Amino acid sequence: MAYTVSSVNRPLLYAVLVPALLMTGCTAEPFTPTSPASPVSASATPTPTGDAYAAWQAGRSTPVADPIYPERGTDALDVLHYDLALDWSPSTRVLTGTATLQVRPTKDAASFSLDFKPYDIDSLTVDGAPATGKVAKEKLTVATPVTADSPFTLVVAYHGRPTTTPMPSKRSDSAPLGLTVGKDGGLWTMQEPYGAFTWYPANDQPSDEALYDIAVTVPKGWSGIASGTPMGQDGDTFRYQSTDPVASYLTTLAVGKYKKAAGKGPHGLPLTYWYRPGDKGALPVLKQSPKYLAWLEKKFGPYPFPSGGVVMVDSESGMETQQMITLGSAVFSYGADQFELDVVHEYAHQWFGDAVTPADWRDLWLNEAWAQYAQLVYQKETAHATDAALDAWLRQSDSALRKEFGPPGHPRPSEFAMSNVYICGAAMLRQLQSVIGDKKFFALARDWAQDHRNTQQTRASFTAFVNEQTGQDFTAFIDAWLDSPTTPPKSLKDRRR
Repeated sequence: MAYTVSSVNRPLLYAVLVPALLMTGCTAEPFTPTSPASPVSASATPTPTGDAYAAWQAGRSTPVADPIYPERGTDALDVLHYDLALDWSPSTRVLTGTATLQVRPTKDAASFSLDFKPYDIDSLTVDGAPATGKVAKEKLTVATPVTADSPFTLVVAYHGRPTTTPMPSKRSDSAPLGLTVGKDGGLWTMQEPYGAFTWYPANDQPSDEALYDIAVTVPKGWSGIASGTPMGQDGDTFRYQSTDPVASYLTTLAVGKYKKAAGKGPHGLPLTYWYRPGDKGALPVLKQSPKYLAWLEKKFGPYPFPSGGVVMVDSESGMETQQMITLGSAVFSYGADQFELDVVHEYAHQWFGDAVTPADWRDLWLNEAWAQYAQLVYQKETAHATDAALDAWLRQSDSALRKEFGPPGHPRPSEFAMSNVYICGAAMLRQLQSVIGDKKFFALARDWAQDHRNTQQTRASFTAFVNEQTGQDFTAFIDAWLDSPTTPPKSLKDRRR
């Protein structure tokens, strides 16, 4: 996720960092801001016979209960695959959907629940048999017994007018989460830390990643955009498929009167940019995506997915939705240079957050610290800034943010994704680089992203990886940066061995 310039804390994504970095002294300047028809099946291929669930094993996860937002998601279910067939009517503002889920229970239970807004349920089956389900308090509860490790198929047909859910944050760019209906009848969504349940039944927590097939049917002249690899268009139905597992918060959906531009990234990677007439000014920056991705590949290894791109929406923020970044048009209003930084940040997330996802929201810093630091390194290199200026700026910013929001390893539930998880985590990575040297640091970064691709990770696993990779014990170092209410001492920088 990215901030906008109007955020309360003016994070680095849109701050005037370059003047501070160009200083020759050891202290940074003060932190200064810039100012329906029944939907068709979404599946590209039919469910195989025999062991039908073997086809979805790449979507197998080990769900854990999230301690920050325990009311979202469950560790009792592991969704292997979502097949979403959606039909949007702009004139009536009604979404009609059929969601087919392949689910592996992790526990025996007399019933099961998924996160879901109160749409009208048209039909519900479990393994083809009619079942009883009830939607209340943003949960769909199905009164069917399930057995651990005995997968089942749930099919939910539903319709209704989308509504959002509140964002647990004090950020000034925060908005209600989930599927949002625009004034023109279009749709878009941003949903971190949750909100996918506003358009399909979901185990809406980061530890349960799944495969996806999404089909979006829209009126003639409209476009349907979703996360995943574009699989073509059948009439007015747009299809997308994710063969790499996706956390629910990293899915996206947008419907509108879009125009499409295509590009090719490194190694012929297909890229797609979706924009409206008012977004034309952003297009030159979006078309620089091959350059950004090539730079990121040099630092962190091959891009982890079979396609990429950006869809512009009516938001004030940006989101690293998998294979199809969702960017708010308001972000571009602050200038092409700052918009470029946001694009680089969200592309960096494809490695850090998307390919390697935190198991729960305590470790949001694992996403944001890496993406923030990648953006800072890009910014430093393109501005030809000094290491000393960056170090001074980070330490000054870190100190103020810890005082206001606490350490990055202990995020507050009511203050999701504040600047501390971005900048304080980036400061830790910067100091780690100073300790082990550039070559070892970027080798570590590359191996972290590549060796843990399509997995869910934690602070403990990251610490163990750093210790193994470096041959040194950085446990106390990492704990200090993630847990201390004040900035760790600069002397740690000189702990060379």
